[in-house]
Amino acid sequence: VVFRAADGAWVTDIDAGQLIDDDTAGAGPLADARADERDNLILDPCLIDVSAAGTAHRPAALRETIRAYGPTIAVER
Repeated sequence: VVFRAADGAWVTDIDAGQLIDDDTAGAGPLADARADERDNLILDPCLIDVSAAGTAHRPAALRETIRAYGPTIAVER
């Protein structure tokens, strides 16, 4: 899972991802992400709902939380 930073770079840290106020403002960055998908840099770009407290971004949906932070159970290594 990767997130698009404001400078267009792809990052693995959700807190480094670009915050967008609404779907209309997200049209440009999403179009850029789809161009990266056509270039085989990423797969299936989409906008996700997050809440932001300071510099911490928290996904609104459990599915996106799992994608951002990993499994919801302890993993033995």
